[in-house]
Amino acid sequence: MTTKRESILAAIKTKLVGTVGVGTRIYRSRVEPLSRAESPAIVVEPISDDADQNTSLPTLDWTLRIRVSVIERSNIPDQTADETIESMHSKIMSDLTIGGYAHDIQPVRTDFEFVEADQPLGIISSEYEIRYRTKIADLTQ
Repeated sequence: MTTKRESILAAIKTKLVGTVGVGTRIYRSRVEPLSRAESPAIVVEPISDDADQNTSLPTLDWTLRIRVSVIERSNIPDQTADETIESMHSKIMSDLTIGGYAHDIQPVRTDFEFVEADQPLGIISSEYEIRYRTKIADLTQ
């Protein structure tokens, strides 16, 4: 069986298919550089997953923080990526339960990084906190 965390990450990647400007160039926890032909693209990755034990129930309440980065190449990458970011955000926030795996998702922050490359490269990273619950001894339920 798959943990709820992995199910959430997979569901978000699936939800992002068809994001404006990106199509199917959506990657999970990608570490190798993207070629020019692979951008624009989206990378979905976990940052942290914190648990609190629910004292009234035999459950754990989790807060999963994820980063969803839009990678764009252009003279003004953040401006060029704006439509993609809006589409990505709308897709993520369209179902706050992520198909029933979570009970809430909240945007946290957006960071901008600019890199000198063969063509200027921007990485616009949006972080989200996803709250979900599992049983104490079973991360799949």
